[in-house]
Amino acid sequence: MFAKNLVETIMGGFVLVVAALFLIFAYLSAHFQPAGGYPLKASFSSVGGLAIGSDVRIGGVKVGSVTDQSIDPHSYRAVVTMDVRPQVKLPIDTKAVISSEGLLGGKYVKLEPGRASELLKPGGELKNTEGAVDLETLLGRIIFLATDQGPTQGGAGPAPGQGQTPGQGLAPMPGQAPTPSGQGAAPGRNNGAPPQ
Repeated sequence: MFAKNLVETIMGGFVLVVAALFLIFAYLSAHFQPAGGYPLKASFSSVGGLAIGSDVRIGGVKVGSVTDQSIDPHSYRAVVTMDVRPQVKLPIDTKAVISSEGLLGGKYVKLEPGRASELLKPGGELKNTEGAVDLETLLGRIIFLATDQGPTQGGAGPAPGQGQTPGQGLAPMPGQAPTPSGQGAAPGRNNGAPPQ
């Protein structure tokens, strides 16, 4: 009886350890931990499902996270606040684009650093932005481009099955007089052969 209780206690402790590891993994992967970088802002015409905690990436590498979203009361544009790692210094002409991980993937902010010598300061704003493209709009553009292409007009060749008739356009044999098109030599005639 004592051995059975000991086994059950060990199994219960193992389950608790696995559950704790799972919670730690979920906590780290959900971006709940403080980022510890400097804040930047950017306004977009549409964020297209971008959420707080979404990645901020440069060249596909995560360099920060989205920390807040709001609406500008004057321009009615979506204002995104992001936290960028302190070692990542961005030029003031850096471009921010709302991008997607795939056709059905999540949204993230893609940063494209510019060439200016002046750098963004903490709390600065990215002026060069590009909002998200809706899937319906993208499909509409593709359908419009596909239906806008008219039929190409090229030189029409002969219809299928309409080739040259036998004997038409062929050169006569040496010593043979040309015959009308489509007509061969009449049987029993000499056809230009020397008499025997």
